Amino acid sequence: MPIVDHAAAAPDKIATIMAGSGKSLTYGQLNERSIRLSHYLHAVGLRPGDVVALFMENNIRYHEVFWAAVRSGMYVCAVNKFLTAEEVTYILNDSGSKALVTSAGVAAVAEGVLPTLNDCPVRLMVDGTVAGFECYEDEIAKQSAEPMAGEPRGDFMNYSSGTTGRPKGIKRPLSDGPFVDPSMLDGLVQQLYSIGPDTIYLSPAPLYHAAPLGFTAAVHSLGGTNVVMETFDAVESLRLIEKYRVTHSQWVPTMFIRMLKLDEAERAGHDFSSHQIAIHAAAPCPIDVKHQMIDWWGPIIWEYYGGTEINGMTVCNSDQWLAHPGSVGSSILGVLHICDEAGDELPIGETGTIYFERDEMPFQYHGDPEKTEAAKHPKHPLWTKLGDVGYLDEDGFLYLTDRESFMIISGGVNIYPQEIEDCIVMHPKVADVAVFGVPNPDFGEEVKAVVQPAPGIAPSDDLAAEISGYASEHLANYKVPRSIDFEAKLPRLETGKLYKRLLKDRYWGKANSRIV
Repeated sequence: MPIVDHAAAAPDKIATIMAGSGKSLTYGQLNERSIRLSHYLHAVGLRPGDVVALFMENNIRYHEVFWAAVRSGMYVCAVNKFLTAEEVTYILNDSGSKALVTSAGVAAVAEGVLPTLNDCPVRLMVDGTVAGFECYEDEIAKQSAEPMAGEPRGDFMNYSSGTTGRPKGIKRPLSDGPFVDPSMLDGLVQQLYSIGPDTIYLSPAPLYHAAPLGFTAAVHSLGGTNVVMETFDAVESLRLIEKYRVTHSQWVPTMFIRMLKLDEAERAGHDFSSHQIAIHAAAPCPIDVKHQMIDWWGPIIWEYYGGTEINGMTVCNSDQWLAHPGSVGSSILGVLHICDEAGDELPIGETGTIYFERDEMPFQYHGDPEKTEAAKHPKHPLWTKLGDVGYLDEDGFLYLTDRESFMIISGGVNIYPQEIEDCIVMHPKVADVAVFGVPNPDFGEEVKAVVQPAPGIAPSDDLAAEISGYASEHLANYKVPRSIDFEAKLPRLETGKLYKRLLKDRYWGKANSRIV
């Protein structure tokens, strides 16, 4: 059922609650305000296939903009709120966005975008205005609350995180169906996780990321209620599960780690009896962390692996994971293939590049046909990769080992940083860690670790030695970092993505590296 039907059947039912402010939006309000904005977008000249950029913090207006664009047959380009004006401008210009909807919360950056914006004539700001922007609330208040005729269905146009280079827009062909048709994600989350009208879904991550926006939109399509955190806080997350009787939630492994490292008093005393399914993805989860979460919350932890490209997807529930520890599941979308550098398939248990086979090419990188071609298998053009490395077991369960671009080759030996990171992050004095290769005159590369100490822990040579000794107890000698440096905070976003390239480039003489 689309939000139109939920608004008609239960107009006063809460669609979204902002956890910090307590602001809420009913289905009736969500439907009406998205209709009004769709009229505005049409009145100022936008048409199906155009791109609407959405650049703001987690905000009660976020889903109004999303649904207005989707019910207008347009692409929604959600932009990372942490980017600089230069980086935002790049995405707006590259995507060809015709409209920018932003907020007073990011006004300083939004203002900085205007001087170099190529062709984005429609500019709206929520919660206030600055020069160059129209007032969102005033403009939509002037529009009709009656749905437009023939509402075609739009889609996401997300940009990659830029962890290995400039971000690229991921664009899928629009369907020829009406807005009221369910999306593929709607069907998946309903089938896999039983999301429906009784769902209370906690979203602790930023909505600009594909998974939080996609899943919260699916919750709306299926008639549930979203509880959206403005920013993640470990203790507050636990409190919210109890307060709102949360049934479903989605996390990234760094959130699990932060919750597990809370004092016992902060972890205890919360009623989790309503909590049915806790989903996680976006980054690999250390095996010890996953075991501890299942021990704490019970066998309600579900993992999935896939990309914004939606070229394939694996899923693993707690029981499956306990039988296949470390796995990200078996495929429910696309056929998995593990291939060597020549494109030849590898036997079970051998590590190589992960490909998903689909019946048709599911995506393209906007404005970059070379990158689109590079994502395809050299012999099978309908097999595509995300750049990850892993292997399959005899039961068809997939195990990730790392990104292709971060593999370390030392003296001809392949070393996968993820395994080392998963070990070191479990040290009680470590809050976060990044492992990558740095130049070595004899072996080509050697293993480097950059550690963010836990709160209250000062970096020192003794701490480096302690961490190195800990790694030596758990890893083969060639995997142990040859040196350890410290950073007050690693460049990791709330989505769980680590901008490892920013760290790595410093050691390879690229001093001016930026996120994009």
